[in-house]
Amino acid sequence: MSDIPLDLKYLETHQWVRVLDDGIATVGVTDFAQQQLGDVVYIGVPDVGVTVNGGEEAGVAESVKSASDVFSPVSGEVLAVNELLEDEPEKVNEDPYGDGWLFRVKMSDPGELDGLMDPDAYAAHVAAEE
Repeated sequence: MSDIPLDLKYLETHQWVRVLDDGIATVGVTDFAQQQLGDVVYIGVPDVGVTVNGGEEAGVAESVKSASDVFSPVSGEVLAVNELLEDEPEKVNEDPYGDGWLFRVKMSDPGELDGLMDPDAYAAHVAAEE
């Protein structure tokens, strides 16, 4: 079974979000997603300063075997992108919940978090796909 941290919220499309006290949300792809992709060779993320919308495409993850859209779990302004991934996209495979994070967003509607899956719901979702 995939690693599913208990302090995150999840999208059905296998992205996670970790919210800090200041309303900043860190976004990444889940362990399940990186396993399905295989060896990640490129990560496309939104530019700093752009606005992303919750549930909508915000980037792409490409591996040696496929490409997959990356969706933002929440809406808001992109404050930072993980520049480490430009030269080391494999960090998504190695540490999807740590050094492999994708981008950070200043949330415009924290209420969107209520519509995301908690770890138990996400675990059931993954089990149904495995």
